Amino acid sequence: MNEGGKRTVRSFVRREGRLTPSQARALQELWPRWGVQPQGVLDLDALFGRQAPRTLEIGFGNGESLAEMAAAAPDEDFLGIEVHRPGVGHLLLRIEDLGLNNVRVICADAVEVLESHLADASLDRVLLFFPDPWPKKRHHKRRILQPAFIGQVARVLKPGGSFHLATDWQPYAERMLEEMDRADAFENTAGRGHYAPRPAYRPTTKFERRGLALGHGVWDLLYRRREAA
Repeated sequence: MNEGGKRTVRSFVRREGRLTPSQARALQELWPRWGVQPQGVLDLDALFGRQAPRTLEIGFGNGESLAEMAAAAPDEDFLGIEVHRPGVGHLLLRIEDLGLNNVRVICADAVEVLESHLADASLDRVLLFFPDPWPKKRHHKRRILQPAFIGQVARVLKPGGSFHLATDWQPYAERMLEEMDRADAFENTAGRGHYAPRPAYRPTTKFERRGLALGHGVWDLLYRRREAA
């Protein structure tokens, strides 16, 4: 995305692997049913065909956690954003396998979607699970959790809505905590300077369970959108 001739630093690189035949089929046959190509501000009531609590997951990976959360909460709606097509294809297959009607999928830059395609106070919850930590110092500017991004999350969340972050990279967890505790629009539900227990609704991934078995840490951060002044 270019603005005024300046290149915007992206939080991702398209390291896209080869699509499996089933993922390719999903993108061709299932995308028209559950995929969303944003144009203008999305009408989420029209998109889902109802009014319901709405969760956005940014960077859902292969979509296993998103599909599990949606299956466990059929009375809620889930919107997922992911830039990597194999992951999108995998989630579409899970939606089909589980017979889900409460999931919609966007394959696009999450920052652009937040800035241009979501209305103010349109979401009840935003999830950011295991974003790329960009561990090298020279790459920190690529991290998605920047003040402008936090401001956009605050804008699209309803007052009282939640922003849930999780990472398995401790230096990034510390930076997340610092950035979020500094944000006036949010209140740390665990208390300033503290991480939160993993909420029951967040599934543990195979990768996460393997890391925990090896003694690796996982840090959850849970924030509440403050009431508008």
